[in-house]
Amino acid sequence: MLSLRNIVLLLLSITVFAPIVLYTDRLSTFNSPSTKQDFIEDVTAFSLSATDTGHLNLLPQETSSVLKEPVGVVYTEDSTDTKNLSRDLRLMESREHASARVLYTTTEEDQAQRDNPIKQVTDGIKQGNQGGSISAKADSTSENVSGEDAIDVDDNDGKHTKSAQVSNQESHIKATKQEQPATETSSNVNKRGPILSNKQKDQTPSDARVQQLKDQLIQAKVYLSLPAVKATPHLTRELRLRVKEVTRTLGDRSEDAELPRNVNERMKAMEQSLLKGKQIQDDCAAFVKKLRAMLHSTEEQLRAHKKQALLLTQLTAKTLPKGLHCLPLRLTTEYYYSNYSQKPFPKQEKLEDPQLYHYAIFSDNILATAVVVNSVTANAKDASKHVFHIVSDRLNYVAMRMWFLVNPPGKATIQVQNIEDFTWLNSSYSPVLKQLNSPAMIDYYFKAHRATSDSNLKYRNPKYLSILNHLRFYLPEIFPKLNKVLFLDDDIVVQKDLTGLWSVDLKGNVNGAVETCGENFHRFDRYLNFSNPLIAKNFDPRACGWAYGMNIFDLAEWKRQNITEVYHNWQNLNHDRTLWKLGTLPPGLITFWKRTFPLNRSWHTLGLGYNPNVNQKDIDRAAVIHYNGNLKPWLEISIPRFRGYWTKYVNYNHVYLRECNINP
Repeated sequence: MLSLRNIVLLLLSITVFAPIVLYTDRLSTFNSPSTKQDFIEDVTAFSLSATDTGHLNLLPQETSSVLKEPVGVVYTEDSTDTKNLSRDLRLMESREHASARVLYTTTEEDQAQRDNPIKQVTDGIKQGNQGGSISAKADSTSENVSGEDAIDVDDNDGKHTKSAQVSNQESHIKATKQEQPATETSSNVNKRGPILSNKQKDQTPSDARVQQLKDQLIQAKVYLSLPAVKATPHLTRELRLRVKEVTRTLGDRSEDAELPRNVNERMKAMEQSLLKGKQIQDDCAAFVKKLRAMLHSTEEQLRAHKKQALLLTQLTAKTLPKGLHCLPLRLTTEYYYSNYSQKPFPKQEKLEDPQLYHYAIFSDNILATAVVVNSVTANAKDASKHVFHIVSDRLNYVAMRMWFLVNPPGKATIQVQNIEDFTWLNSSYSPVLKQLNSPAMIDYYFKAHRATSDSNLKYRNPKYLSILNHLRFYLPEIFPKLNKVLFLDDDIVVQKDLTGLWSVDLKGNVNGAVETCGENFHRFDRYLNFSNPLIAKNFDPRACGWAYGMNIFDLAEWKRQNITEVYHNWQNLNHDRTLWKLGTLPPGLITFWKRTFPLNRSWHTLGLGYNPNVNQKDIDRAAVIHYNGNLKPWLEISIPRFRGYWTKYVNYNHVYLRECNINP
């Protein structure tokens, strides 16, 4: 009787205490993150196996982005040696002997996402890993798929396969396995479908559909040119119709956001038509041959258009707009009609005062010169200390003088001179003047058969025939009593006070300029002929070039080093233009070789006349911005982004500008 009671007590203790021991042991092994992750994977595998045997207990009908710590595991069937087996082996054996139910808790955030299907999360992650956008994938299909339906249901890692008959409960468990390392992504899912991460959004091109439409047009045109398709009239008509529709849809749009709402339908219709053409045409060699022919033809057209654009740009840069041609005529007429010839400029006693700030501007463009003067005085701290020396040619001297008599630059002093009055500047003194008047130079510029060529078009600009362009090499002769002069081109705009340039220590150099060696084409070998031994011997082809347009010249040092004579010697050596082509920068690089002090780049920013991508920060911080290039701000071909910096210093309500119909 006693032994029977002992047996009953033993069985009772096993029945009561064994589950407690098993449960506490499970919790102790669940504390580490790696063990917790293994447990989740085991539960997932176990649940899937239970589905196959029909013993899976259904989970609650809500979605949880993070699996919480289980409250317990309830085994429905007895297993004799379960305690002695490892956890992984026990779960594998459970496929035949047991089923389980995982009890877990959810947070308020999880409960708020009950109507978010986990299927969308897993498939959304798959598409994100593939790097494609949902909209682009949906548009490439042959059916009208919405944002919700355009989600691939295949598992990305290939560990599990799904059929259309899999229940939502199985989807929940599979999603739990994939979502554990990607909690943040799953929490961003809304009711309409998955939202890709910011990184994935940034990788999606903004013109994906536009490019797809262009590709479809190319394919359709290739099919239309193939014999097999031409022999099928109904398909030919259909493809032509699709080409018209897509062309009209595309237009000149460059972004997907600009496309009309019916773009998806037209893309799908074109895709179906292309599929028919593909079924008819099975000769890949013919298709490739036609594509190569189209590519070759397109490249030839591109080269021809580039050549034509270059020629037209050069012609436009040479041509004086009608309004700017009218302005000097109107001013000249008014000058003599109103007897302004007897009226002098005020404050002429300041013209030779070396204590003031002197500017040299050599130009035949009245409006451009006015902008330079206006921008300098508008930004000067004390305009009364600034003196402008303007030199123009014979045709524009009177008009230039008339303009500044009618529009004086405030407190600043101005002088307008005629280059014809410089009697010392003649062909016997200046080699460049002798060369410009030579028959060979005239033939180079004006022979019709050469004008048709695009070679050296840059150097066929009439400005190179003007001695005004070379007058910068004779500053000490023009201003014999001055110590320093700031030379300014007429295609610049001043944005800050420039008086600091006169206090820059040039360290014994003659020229102070901003270097322009940021690109290879701004180095010496771009301007000089280093195949000539005379150039190769004396200069470094990789030396950094510098910018003409805003240069501070030390005239005292100029005279001491006899710079004008250096310039003349090199001009005589280049009488046949073998050392460099025409222009003033190449002889300037040679003349001021090792005599140029590099100024801070914030003084002078270039490129506004040819480069639409000039950095905005460089423009904002620059004291002087330079429209070097063909796209001058007074021409219609100027870059619109930069035009406002120039037009702000032009009073378009001026009577002379209105009469000549000069508009911004």
